Amino acid sequence: MNDISFETLKNGCEIAVTKEHTFGTDAFLLADFAQVRHKDIVCDMGTGCGIIAILMKLRYEPKLVYGIDIQQQAIEQFEISVERSGLKDIFPIHMDLKELKAPAPLERCDVVTCNPPYKAASAGIESNYDPQRIARHEILCNINDVCRAADRLLKFGGRLCLCNRPERLADVISAMKNNHIEPKSLRFVAKTPKDAPWLFLMEGRKGGKPFMNVLPQLYTCEGGAVSEELKSIYGHTEP
Repeated sequence: MNDISFETLKNGCEIAVTKEHTFGTDAFLLADFAQVRHKDIVCDMGTGCGIIAILMKLRYEPKLVYGIDIQQQAIEQFEISVERSGLKDIFPIHMDLKELKAPAPLERCDVVTCNPPYKAASAGIESNYDPQRIARHEILCNINDVCRAADRLLKFGGRLCLCNRPERLADVISAMKNNHIEPKSLRFVAKTPKDAPWLFLMEGRKGGKPFMNVLPQLYTCEGGAVSEELKSIYGHTEP
């Protein structure tokens, strides 16, 4: 990894990033949306450089944090970040989420998160660069694979929190329901009140009863600057 660099969060934690595996605003939004508890066991699927797992660890200090990714380089970056920042009880795992086995925390998780590939395999212009294609398009896994894996990781009553583009909303709801996860909470994210949403955040509960709460929309900009809510979400961990 000759092109590795480090993004330093405000609390001093250093995240190893490369052109293949980096992070954006959606990672901060999802880590905040998950609202993890101190006693929870959590797992981030398709973790990439590990940013969501690390953000949840820093903000909520859950009991145990796992991060799973099929790409060896991603896990190596995650391991570097964990070691460099002196983080404890956080475990990078190199594994295909479609073939989960030990040491993945099967049926032990209170919360599972995932920032999945947003585009269907045949949708849009695919990057020629493999890690980018994997991150953006459903090449190695699709949303149903994600929800099936979450079902295997979660305890009964555990929560799956994920984000995706608004055009995939129906697909996400269908995939959750097909895998014993009931959509319970939905929040759209837009730049300003004049703009259409560019992202949604959804929480589903394993074994939950049908009822979904639509939350007030989250705006990322106010008066041409970062919104107060986004500033709060960044908190002390913004790079």
